[in-house]
Amino acid sequence: MVAVVEARVTDRPPARPAAVCRELLAALEASEGRRQRRKRDTTPDAIGLAIKLDLLQRAIAADPEPDQFEAWLQEQCFAAGPGEGGVRAMALSIFEEWRLAQEADSFRDWLARGAPSDDAPSGRAAR
Repeated sequence: MVAVVEARVTDRPPARPAAVCRELLAALEASEGRRQRRKRDTTPDAIGLAIKLDLLQRAIAADPEPDQFEAWLQEQCFAAGPGEGGVRAMALSIFEEWRLAQEADSFRDWLARGAPSDDAPSGRAAR
């Protein structure tokens, strides 16, 4: 299930990156549920999800200021060294989702409700 996001802009103050990253962790459960049902080799998907999970957990622990979040993510890419392509892709994804949470009330509200999805394992959709 793909969340539909309205283009309504919010007047809310920027959410802390750590708070949004906690909510994005819940959304990853649905991605994992979809991945497990695919009939093809999903190893690349699992690797990407693992990288994203690690970055989200580190962002929660570091709790960077909203105006420093992009720089913090960039530091994570530099720290990954020469093979940072996957880290860079997941960092960009996280940054875009964080920005969307700042700008679209419906996306932020969906995350705050626990990112309910029919794809989430073990009945999480009813949350």
